[in-house]
Amino acid sequence: MSEHDPALLSAEIDIRGLTKIFGEGATAVTAISKADLDLDRGAFISLLGPSGCGKTTLLRIVAGLEAPTEGSVSIRGLPVWRGRKRSRKATRPVSMMFQEARLFPWYSVAENVALPLRITGASNADRMARAREICATVGLKGFEDHRPAQLSGGMRQRASLARALVTDPQVLLLDEPFGALDAMTRDTLNLGLMEVCARARVTTILVTHSIAEAAFLSDRVIVLAPRPARITNVVDIPFARPRTLDLQRSTAFQDIVADLRTQLMEGHDA
Repeated sequence: MSEHDPALLSAEIDIRGLTKIFGEGATAVTAISKADLDLDRGAFISLLGPSGCGKTTLLRIVAGLEAPTEGSVSIRGLPVWRGRKRSRKATRPVSMMFQEARLFPWYSVAENVALPLRITGASNADRMARAREICATVGLKGFEDHRPAQLSGGMRQRASLARALVTDPQVLLLDEPFGALDAMTRDTLNLGLMEVCARARVTTILVTHSIAEAAFLSDRVIVLAPRPARITNVVDIPFARPRTLDLQRSTAFQDIVADLRTQLMEGHDA
C-alpha cells in the first residue's frame, strides 16, 4: 500500500503492543505495558487515568519524543520509531501542547506563535500573517503584539494553542493544557478547543485527570489502570456535536461521568 491509500488514511494513529520500561534490572519501572490503540482520522480521544500511570509517556512516544521499549506506533501508516530512531517524516504532521505555555518572554505573542513556521522556509511576512490569522481563531485578536508577561494565564495558553495549530497539524497532542487554570477559563478554552479541532478535522489526543473534561470533549475515552499503564476500557461518548456547557448538567452526561469514575476506582483497586 502507498502512504496515500484510503485504508491507511482512515486509521490516523495505530499503536500495537506498546511497552515502555525505564531503567534496568531490579530498579526497572514499567510505565506502559502492551498497549493497543487505534485512532480514526479527526477523532478526539482522551487518556484518563491516575497520576503516574503512563499517560504522558504514551503521548511522548506518539510525538517522537520518547522511544518505546517494545511495540510500534504508526501515523498514517508510517512507523514513528525504528528501534530508537525517530522518523521525521512520520512525526511531521504532529504538534504537541504542554501544561505550561513555554512562551519566550522576549518575543511578542505573534512571534511566539510563528516560531514553528521557521522550519518550513516561509518568509517572515508569511509567517507573521499566518500567526495573526491563527491568533484570531483562538481569541487573541488585538493581543498579537503583547509580550507573554502582559497576558493572563488563560491567554498564554491560548497563545500556546495557537502555536500548536499554526502549522495545520493532522495530529494534535495535548498534555493537560488547561489543568492549571480556573474552572471558568478552562470551560471557555475547552469550548474553543472543540470548535478549532472540529473545523480543522485534526486528530486529537488529550491527557487529563478531569473525568468531566474527558467526557465533554471526547469521542472516546481511554481508561488506563495505574502503572504500568494498561488500557482497561474504551468508552464511546454518544453526544452529538457541537456541544455546549449545558450538556454537563444533563442526567445522561452525569451518568457517563459516574461510570468513568467507577471504572477508574476499580482499575486502581485491581
